[in-house]
Amino acid sequence: MTTDPLSRAFAALADPTRRDMVARLSEGDATVSQLAEPYGITLQAVYKHLRVLEDAGLVSRPRGPQPRSARLEAQAFDLLDTWIERHRSRVEQRYRRLDAVLAEMEEETHEKDHRNEHRSRPEAAGHPDDS
Repeated sequence: MTTDPLSRAFAALADPTRRDMVARLSEGDATVSQLAEPYGITLQAVYKHLRVLEDAGLVSRPRGPQPRSARLEAQAFDLLDTWIERHRSRVEQRYRRLDAVLAEMEEETHEKDHRNEHRSRPEAAGHPDDS
């Protein structure tokens, strides 16, 4: 398994059951039994999913007697958010540059059309076609 925290977090979130568990934990802490309720899987399988989330730093469970509630760890999501926002910002910059180029091209086309329109019109005063 990789030691890179970002890779571990994305790998943990690649599984739909774990993403659902994270979504449920965003509403509040929950025990393994509470997390297992909507799934047709064993408690052992839920423990395995939680272990992956814990190893990725997304979830923690305090030491002590059972039942222990699992909780989300906000700093792990800060790491994901920082990575996502950096790339979102770059993409948005690219689109803003593209929008500027397209607007410039549209303006040039409009000006060219306007010049061509002006050239094709007869002169207002004294033109032979005005009779």
